[in-house]
Amino acid sequence: MASFVTVQLKKASEVDLAKPLCKFIQQTYPGGESQAEHVRAAEELHKLRKSALGRALDKHESSLETLLRYYDQLCSIEPKFPFSENQICVTFTWKDAFDKGSLFGGSVKLALASLGYEKTCVLFNCGALASQIAAEQNLDSDEGLKAAAKHYQFASGAFQHIKDTVLSSLSREPTVDISPDTVGTLSLIMLAQAQEVFFLKATRDKMKDAIIAKLANQAADYYGDAFKQCQYKDTLPKYFYFQEVFPVLAAKHCIMQANAEYHQSILAKQQKKFGEEIARLQHAADLVKTVASRYDEYINVKDLSDKISRALTAAKKDNDFIYHDRIPDLKDLEPIGKASLVKSTPVVVPLSQKFTDLFEKMVPLAVQQALTLYNQRKADLVNRSIAQMREATNLANGVLASLNLPAAIEDVSGDSVPQSILQKSKSVIEQGGVQTIDQLMKDLPELLQRNREILDESLRILDEEETTDNELKNKFKERWQRTPSNDLYKPLRAEGANYSNILDKAVQADKQVKERYQSHRDTISLLCKPEPELNAAIPSANPAKTMQGSEVVNVLKSLLANLEEVKKQREQLENDLKAINFDMTTKFLTALAQDGTLNEEAISVTELDRIYGSLTHKVQETLKKQEELLNNIQNSHQEFSKMKQSNNESNLREEVLKNLAVANDNFVELVANLREGTKFYNELTEILLKFQNKCTDIVFARKTERDELLKDLQQSIAREPSAPSFPSVPAYQTGGNKPPASSTPTPAPRTSVASKPQPPARPPPPVISSANALSTPVQAAIGTAPSPAGSTASTAPSQAQGPPYPTYPGYPGYCQMPMPMGYNPYMYGQFNLPYNPAAMYQNPGQAPYPGPQQPGYPYPQHPPQQPGYPYPQQ
Repeated sequence: MASFVTVQLKKASEVDLAKPLCKFIQQTYPGGESQAEHVRAAEELHKLRKSALGRALDKHESSLETLLRYYDQLCSIEPKFPFSENQICVTFTWKDAFDKGSLFGGSVKLALASLGYEKTCVLFNCGALASQIAAEQNLDSDEGLKAAAKHYQFASGAFQHIKDTVLSSLSREPTVDISPDTVGTLSLIMLAQAQEVFFLKATRDKMKDAIIAKLANQAADYYGDAFKQCQYKDTLPKYFYFQEVFPVLAAKHCIMQANAEYHQSILAKQQKKFGEEIARLQHAADLVKTVASRYDEYINVKDLSDKISRALTAAKKDNDFIYHDRIPDLKDLEPIGKASLVKSTPVVVPLSQKFTDLFEKMVPLAVQQALTLYNQRKADLVNRSIAQMREATNLANGVLASLNLPAAIEDVSGDSVPQSILQKSKSVIEQGGVQTIDQLMKDLPELLQRNREILDESLRILDEEETTDNELKNKFKERWQRTPSNDLYKPLRAEGANYSNILDKAVQADKQVKERYQSHRDTISLLCKPEPELNAAIPSANPAKTMQGSEVVNVLKSLLANLEEVKKQREQLENDLKAINFDMTTKFLTALAQDGTLNEEAISVTELDRIYGSLTHKVQETLKKQEELLNNIQNSHQEFSKMKQSNNESNLREEVLKNLAVANDNFVELVANLREGTKFYNELTEILLKFQNKCTDIVFARKTERDELLKDLQQSIAREPSAPSFPSVPAYQTGGNKPPASSTPTPAPRTSVASKPQPPARPPPPVISSANALSTPVQAAIGTAPSPAGSTASTAPSQAQGPPYPTYPGYPGYCQMPMPMGYNPYMYGQFNLPYNPAAMYQNPGQAPYPGPQQPGYPYPQHPPQQPGYPYPQQ
């Protein structure tokens, strides 16, 4: 006899998911590897549905895992495929789980072209199977108790989720089994059974009777609520009333309450409340008698009844002969507390621990375009903000350098090195000084040469294979039937030419950096000297020492400190702007699934304002604050200059100090430029190696195809007639229109009575077409197909990742934006250089080459502060 309620599984009709999904994929996505991958995923999804719904499931964890994986896949494809009656129309048919049908008609079923309906029914089966697995557990072991409690709570959560979402998921009234009333009641039943499992574990572990009583009382409360749901709601399935559910709930309510009273009576006995003990035992005995008389068919309570009877008999005997305690009325007893240890497990996708999204790489075309436009807007906003801050910082540095600040206010003694210059000197020395720059300059040619060699080798193997192909084409003429290498390699050669152009620009950038370094090397070397030598190299002066501690000097120091704080704030803002990386894919997918269209501009503008609004506001605040500070600094410096004694030594000293301050800025920027160049060459090496692998792979595939074609041609030639051929007689010797002499020698005449009839002439050898048959699969393997004359292959091989250029000056790899025409890879770009928007609207799965730009090339926003600096300043 069942003591736990289990839920029956719904049955689904067979549906071919693969065919409509593959048709949609082929119509929406271009050919190539991405389309083939999506088609394979659709077929895998169809197989998964058959495994989850097309057969009887065992009451085992593996069966539940299959159901969960299918449910997770449904959730993942919902925003990627437009399941509806006018787009991808797939009708899902499910039978009512509790309807057994009738003699004259089948069971109730509902068919809807709704993926939400499929998800709801699958989740119902997940909860139902979890209830069956829980009921099969061995409750005499800790592992069985834990597993049962876990599955009952999961089932409760699954049914509760259906209750909350079923009406919004379906376009019509659901069947009774998945109606909100039914699944709400099932959720409560599963929760009650989970609480009962915890009661059984507490009893088995011999926990305190006070705790056990509260656990049992809470379970009785849950069962009582579920019983009332069945009693007062006529919308529930008839199965609840005429089968085991309704009587089991009533019996469990009484049994759990009886257990609570029994354990509370033990607590009363320990507290020497013997009258309360007897009252609670009497109440427990009455409850057990009710179950035995009404629901004995469903639940056997003999053991519990005997235990309570023995305890009641002993308690009455002790009270009659010893304690003589008054037995209170039931209504006068204190209520037993409750302790809930269970809750419905929320449905959080993915439910399966082994879930892998089959369509992880699939993004709808509309979403791809929206993401491209969003990334462009984001890069525009971020680059503009950072460019504004960098321009402002460079402007501030230039103004301070022209005023010889802060060195001027530190140099009131006239015979010592200012503290700011000492700090700059220390910083340069700690970073290695000119030795660091020399080493970086030495490394660049080696890195450049390595990249040149990789690129040249890649193009060389293409040249060799193309040369071989042309030779064979000239040799075999029309028999050499395969796509010419010249046509096949056009995309790769365009990509290689692009890389070569990039390297040429990098060489120019290296040259500019070297020239700039040579012009500032002496000043940087002076800054690297020890303090005594540095002090000796700076001309001395004797300004009025009365300026020390003057009000003007104090005001200037305060203004400079405030300006330094603004610079630090900008550094933090730049880090914050770079750190934000919000993926809009999910938001665009959700909007597309809900509305069927995408208003990219409205969504992007709203999200960018939400994400970056506070940061851009702070950027503008720093710009305004700096403008005020610079005006005040210039005014204060004018007063400072008037107070300062003017002489030639002082002017010469100030000029040297200015040059040292500029040398520090040059050193910092040169080191940043050279490290950026080193990083560029190292990352380009990886990209060129991938390009080389692509060239090697396609050449290997072409060689394999060539060998097969040569083999077939040799066999074809071997099958041709092997008789020797004689030169044909010239026409002028044959005498007009005489037929040419046969190339086959005439046999000698033989004496015979009658000449033997000769067999018919041997037919010419057939033209072997194996070249086409062989070239097609090989071309398919390397991503090409034979093209008609005058046309190129429609599908280009996939392209390597774009070169690692900074997206704005000094900040490499932030936003993947198209690279403008003629862009210098290291140099500051103009703020509004044109870029080619065509690459922004590539079809998914199609590489955007050949062309002058690659995905991942930066969109430079920052105008050149100093035209001679080809590397971005870090």
